[in-house]
Amino acid sequence: MKNKLLICLAIITFSNATGQSNMDKVLAEIGKNNKTIQSNKQYWNAQKIQYNTGNSLYNPTVEYDYLKGSPANAGNQTDIVVTQSFDFPTVYGKKNQLAQQQILQADLYLQAANQELLLEAKKICIELVYRNKLQIPLAKRKEATEKWLGHFKKKLESGDGTILEVNKAEIQLLEIKKQFLENASFIVKLNEQLTSLNGGTAIAFNDVTYFDVPVIPNFETLEKEIEAQDYIRKTLEQEKVIAQKQIDVSKALTLPKMEIGYHYQGILGQTYNGIHTGITLPLWESKNTVKLQNAKMNFAETALTDHTNEHYYEIKQLYGHYESLKGIMEDYRKINNSVEPIKLLDKALSAGQISVLEYFVELNYYNAAFNSYLEIEKEYFDVVATLLKYKL
Repeated sequence: MKNKLLICLAIITFSNATGQSNMDKVLAEIGKNNKTIQSNKQYWNAQKIQYNTGNSLYNPTVEYDYLKGSPANAGNQTDIVVTQSFDFPTVYGKKNQLAQQQILQADLYLQAANQELLLEAKKICIELVYRNKLQIPLAKRKEATEKWLGHFKKKLESGDGTILEVNKAEIQLLEIKKQFLENASFIVKLNEQLTSLNGGTAIAFNDVTYFDVPVIPNFETLEKEIEAQDYIRKTLEQEKVIAQKQIDVSKALTLPKMEIGYHYQGILGQTYNGIHTGITLPLWESKNTVKLQNAKMNFAETALTDHTNEHYYEIKQLYGHYESLKGIMEDYRKINNSVEPIKLLDKALSAGQISVLEYFVELNYYNAAFNSYLEIEKEYFDVVATLLKYKL
């Protein structure tokens, strides 16, 4: 009997509906309506503006001096100086290159954050598919147990049954109702989480089918594809580029600053005017700035190496888990039996071939195995979604 139950379990649970999932549509809606995505976009747009700020000339300076002479016949003196200070010309080109690289990094940060949020939403959808699928057999189990309970009560009233049969059915029904209500509560909670991610706009995901799994290549190929599209890795690589640009800017800032302008002087009825020039010697202000940027470069290189190593083994573990779960799924596909186990149990109980206790023991065994398979199936799609995060 147990072998037959396992065979039927495999066939029933693996025969999913063939309709296309609405998961992509849900993710697209969340991508448009999510408040975190919107605020992140606004934040990084502001950061881009900031990166382009500060690469212009300094404000011009206007000085005016009026000096009264003493004694009275000494005359008065007037001085007017208009100056414009500026960094060494190469600084502006270096700063502009730095700003462009920082803007590129801002886009990468935004993509990485969006990707993580969409993966969170996708995993909620996967959990919902699992819960929606589980609710169907729970409803059937509840209905069937209610019928058996009514049957046993009628038998007890007619004198053909026992109170033990009624008690067994009542206990079974109580447990099934508990599972049914708990699962229904989970479904409501998960849909509320989706609504929250959708910016408060109500959204319900009632699908009982997961997404189509594309052909997943071998580990080496997949690992290279993931790394090539890994936004966190790209931000760390960009951090190295930015650190190098900051070194270039720091070196350029060690060159002298200059100023040029106009100087007017009037004294004792005579006037003098001409060009004003000056130079600022960078003796102390830029001390250790190049060393600081070199230290940041070393940190960026270390962070990139650590992430690459950690990410590689994370992908490897996920891929191993994926292969293990895939093997279990394929084992279920190989089974070719169409016997309905619950119908067999019902017939056996009706014919008196098994007792009520044996019926519920076998039924619980089947139900537990069915639930375990649904959990394995959910875990499989959850792992696949994580592996394919780079496509979101």
